[in-house]
Amino acid sequence: MGRKFFVGGNWKCNGTTEEVKKIVSMLNAAEVPSQDVVEVVVSPPFVFLPVVKASLRPDFHVAAQNCWVKKGGAYTGEISAEMLVNLDVPWVILGHSERRALLGESNEFVGDKVAYALAKGLKVIACIGETLEQREAGTTVAVVAAQTKAIAERVSDWTNVVLAYEPVWAIGTGKVATPAQAQEVHFELRKWLQANVSPQVAESTRIIYGGSVNGGNCKELGGQTDVDGFLVGGASLKPEFIDIIKAAEVKKSA
Repeated sequence: MGRKFFVGGNWKCNGTTEEVKKIVSMLNAAEVPSQDVVEVVVSPPFVFLPVVKASLRPDFHVAAQNCWVKKGGAYTGEISAEMLVNLDVPWVILGHSERRALLGESNEFVGDKVAYALAKGLKVIACIGETLEQREAGTTVAVVAAQTKAIAERVSDWTNVVLAYEPVWAIGTGKVATPAQAQEVHFELRKWLQANVSPQVAESTRIIYGGSVNGGNCKELGGQTDVDGFLVGGASLKPEFIDIIKAAEVKKSA
């Protein structure tokens, strides 16, 4: 199939200079599968991006947690895609459910952000996912399809897009989608891409899972046919992140 396993670590709004140095030291000392088996990207807060980038092992990369929807200017507090490119930050996370919920980022706004970041040469981890109410109402597939559609309408080249499915009810709650639940949504997303974008994009685009991934559940989740990796939250600040990276090996033995 040829979709390289992808493990992202979203540090969210956490860390001090000392803590960041410790996490980087832990990552640098880790024995993990080679780059041809797994792609590893960590996403510290903006203020720590330069120090992490300068000190992190060369086979791991960094991502910003957000960027602005257009060129910089009079947008106090925002960071532009151009600035990230200038700092040689290759990746950005866009559309995270926390930003959708807390800051009111709509599907269309996220789609615009994804398109702009890609146009400037960034690679994008685009996040989608349903709330507990939506899952209980049986609208999961419709919700994630609408979120994906808003991206697909604005993006023609999916080469630099990783789709991250994060059920909102599983983020930071300790509740995890069962491997079967994750596989079902990933399968439906791939089917949607096949019907609405192209079979080639559906086949090649990595769809990763996020939502209380940890050292204990990562192998079973990662073993699912359509789960191509993880976007890890809290566990990415801990030594178990190494175990999650190693879960990439399940695809080799599959």
